[in-house]
Amino acid sequence: MLKWRDILRFSNEGNPMPSRRVEKTAAQWQSQLPEEVYYITRNKGTERPFSGGSCTLFEPGKYGCACCDNLLFDAQEKFDSGSGWPSFTQPATENAIAYIGDDSHAMQRIEIVCNVCDAHLGHVFPDGPKPSGLRYCVNALSMVKVSD
Repeated sequence: MLKWRDILRFSNEGNPMPSRRVEKTAAQWQSQLPEEVYYITRNKGTERPFSGGSCTLFEPGKYGCACCDNLLFDAQEKFDSGSGWPSFTQPATENAIAYIGDDSHAMQRIEIVCNVCDAHLGHVFPDGPKPSGLRYCVNALSMVKVSD
């Protein structure tokens, strides 16, 4: 189980090796993705809080990256954080996500990106429920449900 100290270590010392890599040009991503998904995943955008339908859905399943289908999260780790974005306590695997220090918007955060294709997913915070204490705050449009 990942803890906040693991997230800080990854963001400072290097992320786990991905299971594979998907690299495309901006033009290739733009032709493949719907406009809003491209904006969020490739331009580090953020959807409005409470705008994603998956925020309040808690049925079993797994969620993959909207760009490359890399398995990101299992619904068993999903919880209602009240933040307006889908929230999870753990990624599906330790190497599913990469962690990047983010000093934008006059605050220090840890950005989370798909470790396979570098799609922006959201941010992770140390204010989640026990036992991990993590809250992966994810843009709903950056994920697709890949299985039940």
